[in-house]
Amino acid sequence: MSPRPPRKVRAIDRPIELSEAEIAFVRGLVIYEDAEVLALNKPAGLSSQGGRAQVHTLDEMLWAFARPGKARPRLIHRLDRDTSGVILTARTQPAAGFLGKAMMARRFRKTYQAVVAPGVPEPRAGTIEVPLRREMLGREAYMRVCAPDHPDAETAKTRYRTLAGGPEAALVELSPETGRMHQLRVHLAHLGRPIAGDARYGGALTLGGEAVPRLMLHAAALEFPHPAGGTKRIEAPVPVDMAALLERLGLAGNGGEQLAV
Repeated sequence: MSPRPPRKVRAIDRPIELSEAEIAFVRGLVIYEDAEVLALNKPAGLSSQGGRAQVHTLDEMLWAFARPGKARPRLIHRLDRDTSGVILTARTQPAAGFLGKAMMARRFRKTYQAVVAPGVPEPRAGTIEVPLRREMLGREAYMRVCAPDHPDAETAKTRYRTLAGGPEAALVELSPETGRMHQLRVHLAHLGRPIAGDARYGGALTLGGEAVPRLMLHAAALEFPHPAGGTKRIEAPVPVDMAALLERLGLAGNGGEQLAV
C-alpha cells in the first residue's frame, strides 16, 4: 500500500492515446460508478502512477472515461504495483477536493486481505503500532521499523485479525489506521509473518509446494464519505491467483465464507 496521495493533475496534462484493447481492459475493471466517483478493481502488476516506460499506468488509462473536452477522473489514492483491489477516482474537481480532504482527515476505512507465513500470527488478532522510517538503497525506497525518537520516524498503526489459518500459512484481514508506504508489508514482517510473495521484506516465495505468483495483498474493501452525502462501501472479490493459493493451502473455508469482508 502507499500513503502518499497521487500527484496533482496539472493543467498541461493532455489526453493519452490508448489502444482499443487498453480501453476495453480498463473499462472492464469498473466495479462501481456514479456521477461523482468511479471505482475500479486494480489487478496486480498494473502501476497506479509513474509506471515503467512504454507501459501505460492506470492513471493514464483513466482517459478512457474522460468526457469530450474534460479531464480524466482523478485518482484519490494509490495501490502498490503488485497489490490488487479497490482503487477510487473522482469524476469531478469538487468530488476530488471533497474526497482528498476526507482522506487527509482519515475518514476512509480500508480493509485488506493478505496471505502470511509461516502459520498463524501470535496473537491471532491485535494492533501493530510501530514507527517506520524511509531508507533509500540505490534507487529503491524501503521502509524500516525504527525507534519513536528516530529523527525520521513516522507513526504507523495497523489492526489485524486472522480469518483462517493452518500450519503453513494464514489469511489475515488488515485495517491500517495510518497510510505509510509499505506499512502493511513491514508491520507484518515485524510481527514475524511477512506477506507471501514479498521478496523485499522476507515473504515466503513458495507455499503448498508451488511458487507464490506475486505479493499476496488485496485491497478488499473501501468505505468513505460520498461527495453527494452518506457513506459508501465498495468491495472487490479476491482475485483468481490468490483464491487458488488459499484453496491449495486449505484456507478458503466452506463456500468461501472465510473470505467475506
